[in-house]
Amino acid sequence: MPQIFRVGPYIVYFWSNESDPLEPVHVHIAEGRTTANGTKVWITSSGKALLCNNNARIPGQVLRDLLRVIEANSGDIVRKWLDHFGQIDYFC
Repeated sequence: MPQIFRVGPYIVYFWSNESDPLEPVHVHIAEGRTTANGTKVWITSSGKALLCNNNARIPGQVLRDLLRVIEANSGDIVRKWLDHFGQIDYFC
């Protein structure tokens, strides 16, 4: 799974085996290592981060901080998504 970046013990990554058709641009977050059940965050066309689910059960304050970091890096995330998957669509 392509790792986008790390924030402390948390990995922000793409899950390479996405649905067909490809889901809108999003990242997963997990502590320690990538997993299919990581927390999922949609990236909007305006660069905002929207929480889809918190399957990794990241504590609230930590999750809020991670969402801010994701928003600050949303342009890079979108470019890496396009490089990795070859197409892009947005949740909203």
